[in-house]
Amino acid sequence: MATSTTTKSAIRKAGLFYFVWVMFSYCTGGPFGLEDMVTTSGPGLTLIYLLVIPFFWSIPVSLVSAELTSAMPVEGGFYRWSRAAFGDVWGFLAGWWNWCASFLLGAAYAVQVSDYLSFYIPQLAGWRHYAVSLLVVVLITWINVCGIEAVGKFATALEFFILLPVLVLVVLGLSKWHHNPFAPLTPPHQPLLSVFGIGLSLGLWLYSGYEQCSTVAEEVENPSRTYPLALAIVVPLSMAVLFLPTLASLAALGNWQSWHTRYFSDAAQLIGGPWFGSWMTLAAMVTNLSLLNATVLTSTRMPFAMAEDGYLPAVLTGKHRRYGTPWIAIIVSGVIYGLLALRSLMQLITIYSWLRVATTVLTVLAAWQLRRKRPDLPRSVVIPGGHLGLITAVVAVIAMSAVALAGSLFGNTDNGGVNLYGLVWGPLALAAGPLVYVALRAVKKYG
Repeated sequence: MATSTTTKSAIRKAGLFYFVWVMFSYCTGGPFGLEDMVTTSGPGLTLIYLLVIPFFWSIPVSLVSAELTSAMPVEGGFYRWSRAAFGDVWGFLAGWWNWCASFLLGAAYAVQVSDYLSFYIPQLAGWRHYAVSLLVVVLITWINVCGIEAVGKFATALEFFILLPVLVLVVLGLSKWHHNPFAPLTPPHQPLLSVFGIGLSLGLWLYSGYEQCSTVAEEVENPSRTYPLALAIVVPLSMAVLFLPTLASLAALGNWQSWHTRYFSDAAQLIGGPWFGSWMTLAAMVTNLSLLNATVLTSTRMPFAMAEDGYLPAVLTGKHRRYGTPWIAIIVSGVIYGLLALRSLMQLITIYSWLRVATTVLTVLAAWQLRRKRPDLPRSVVIPGGHLGLITAVVAVIAMSAVALAGSLFGNTDNGGVNLYGLVWGPLALAAGPLVYVALRAVKKYG
């Protein structure tokens, strides 16, 4: 008992201010990553997507997360909500799928930091490129071992550095408005499924993750109040950070056909000069550092909670004596990030989208099930609209998930337009979850 008390007292909890920036870092970070949507779906549809998608995706997910956090503010968040709602198997799958998704996402962010740094250091290739990625993982792992307060302060500093050039881009771009940013609505002579499906899939990825920070509820001051307030701030902030620089760049330049991955750096250079382009490139690199920082924080509490519940090896429940953080789970995750930091971003995101969608759907279904199963839970925040409001949120998220997955499978013009990589590896990643559950149960029973 004394050890437990000592460990809990060592945890330095995050208040609303720092938690907002942790959540924003995980969910958005900055506008970088949406550039390919402009050429794929067209400038008009891209801007419409950035304004409309939150009302059918991130806002329903946020409302669900706010209600469930106010009812069950526990470490592990949606993993334990799913378990309480649907039992051990589905709870395990929610946690396992999410932890595996974090491996793909964290590795991609580490690689992207090295990719951006290579713009400044052309010799950064081969083993040097990989060494920098590993160094980034080590740095972020160490910060996360130091606790959510350290992560929050680091996230806040990074986001202020990132958002300053983005704000300058918005001001300069709007002051040089010469083109209709919504024209054309869609690219001419492109297949409708490619135009609408791929852009929607990318948009859902940009607006995903608002339930993820529930995993650190016990490390946040007054989570039943802080989490809903953070969501109310972060969702509109994310919409502004994605929409406004896109609008300003298209209005100033009008060259939507030229957009490509990392185009915001080119836009900054064309609008403000070479110095501004370099500044924006540096901000994009730091964005990936910020995203990795928040990903490690929010995903490593998952294996800790699952180990506490007996699903994973008990060694993962080990907490740091000084900081009270699940340092073994953090280090294990960091090692896997480092080992996977070899694949391309789009390959990793293709598989990640399947795992993320599955986790999100389970989360919103858990809200519906717990309304039925545990109406006695105290809910200081409730999805507005009563039963109809809850059903609307659940249906919207499931419908958007189905359309996004269908669209992601047609992101390649080869092989008859089918993205075979996603078609094969996405379902396999999901199917691995039940197999792992059965194997771990067998080991525990007969081992």
